Amino acid sequence: MKNNTWYAKPNLVVEPLFDRWYAWAHLISPATSAMNVVNRHLKILDSYIQNPQIHAAAAKNPKMRGGPFVDLNGGRVEEIRKLREETVEKKAHEIAFAQAVVELDRMLKTHAKGFAMDTLYSKVPEILKGHVELVYDLNNYPSFRFFERLLYNSPLYNEASQSIALWITNNDERPFVLSTPRLNEPNVIHVQVPFKHAGIDMISRMRRIPGDIEEVAAAFDIKEEDRELFNTFFTQEQPVEYTPYTGDKIRMRYFGHACILVETKDTSILVDPVISYHGYSTDVTRYSEAHLPDKIDYVIITHNHQDHILFETLLSLRHRIGHIVVPKGGNGSLQDPNLKMMFNMLGFNNVLEIGEFETVGSGHTRITGVPFIGEHSDLDIRSKLCHHVRIGKYTLLFAADSCNVEARLYEQVFKMIGTVDSLFLGMECDGAPLSWLYGPLLTEELPRDMDGSRRLAGSNYERGKAMVDVFQPKELYVYAMGMEPWLEFISSIKYTDESNPIVQSNKLIKECRANNIISERLYGEKELFYEMGVLEEKEQPQEQY
Repeated sequence: MKNNTWYAKPNLVVEPLFDRWYAWAHLISPATSAMNVVNRHLKILDSYIQNPQIHAAAAKNPKMRGGPFVDLNGGRVEEIRKLREETVEKKAHEIAFAQAVVELDRMLKTHAKGFAMDTLYSKVPEILKGHVELVYDLNNYPSFRFFERLLYNSPLYNEASQSIALWITNNDERPFVLSTPRLNEPNVIHVQVPFKHAGIDMISRMRRIPGDIEEVAAAFDIKEEDRELFNTFFTQEQPVEYTPYTGDKIRMRYFGHACILVETKDTSILVDPVISYHGYSTDVTRYSEAHLPDKIDYVIITHNHQDHILFETLLSLRHRIGHIVVPKGGNGSLQDPNLKMMFNMLGFNNVLEIGEFETVGSGHTRITGVPFIGEHSDLDIRSKLCHHVRIGKYTLLFAADSCNVEARLYEQVFKMIGTVDSLFLGMECDGAPLSWLYGPLLTEELPRDMDGSRRLAGSNYERGKAMVDVFQPKELYVYAMGMEPWLEFISSIKYTDESNPIVQSNKLIKECRANNIISERLYGEKELFYEMGVLEEKEQPQEQY
């Protein structure tokens, strides 16, 4: 084989795994990771071992989609049993940590009665000592916070749990990520490297720039018996060359779900990257990695859910990203890990952290954080932002999954940022209950009625209309619905015409059109162009960051 003449195939999957489970943000932050190992992974594995046929039936039932059911058709029980045994053995520290969190919570409820907590530190479980601060809120309710960076420096954060799986995909189908571990398959090579490993950048560059298979194989320490399969992941056929945008307008491209690329000839901004593969036939047209610029100036992250922080995409783009912009938060609470810290640990050394009404950008481009409410089951989570993007005189507001439960908030925001030309609003207004995502973090089981009332839901018609009434956009685009087939393994969503989010969003779109507001629910791909306009010299914003 000639050196430096090989490209990674466009449908090569570089899938990040954590102890053979699909890696998402709560498996990286040490505290949330331990809680998920104990209260999600082990519970699912135990349940499957006890009754695999129940899982097989549930995985095939559309009404049970997204539930805690292993999608292995009732088979491979011994492999699951072995995975469980390995988990218990390797994760002894994490299991002890999770048990200690429950013990600490109970201790505080028993002993913290509004008096000084000095003497309670001696009652903190040994594994947590030196890693927590005990606190009261202003109503004397006790709680605690972690010194999260210290947890990353403890046995709780073990890069040996991280690996990647390499394989070629010919469709959009995969088992749901939160419930089915990735076992050995004949067409998959598992590589034991941490996510910050330079080999991931090496193979990602080869999607466009030819490289040497031998160098990649050496970087990943590919075994001789895997070399024949490994070589099939590459081709000497040149990929379609990316054509940079050189026009004088703003180009917006919708990549599916909440992923939007905003470009001018000088700047590129990518929101919540979730990118489809290409190189195989599909019924739904889509943009892919081939449609992204060689350098992405800003990647914007709206919030810490697995359909908005997708490591599979982000790791593959890491070498192209100028800055990754994340919301401030992560004050040490269990439910709200620090995003900048997490990305730094994964090899992203270009992270900008912004809070509400803080701005990044340069030249004629400004990105401003805007309050994001709802969609987090009423938990105290600060790591979430909508983003107001101004390019010249044109403005776009990416409201993500913000559920407008208090319209007066956005009336106040309007006084700060003014009208919006294009509003992007998530309307997945049913949402899963709190326990679906945050259940493993709870130290006590939540009553079913409470759980069902606290949803991971976006805005419905009334709440969406209230945002339209406030910001008076020229265009409304409903997005972040999880509808595209390449999102199903993350979102588990399949709608019908009678599904409430479809009914609610249709109603808002119809209302907007009746009021001469361009409106559409985005699906698949979409390209739009906007006139940029030029700010007067007196209007020029100051450089930040």
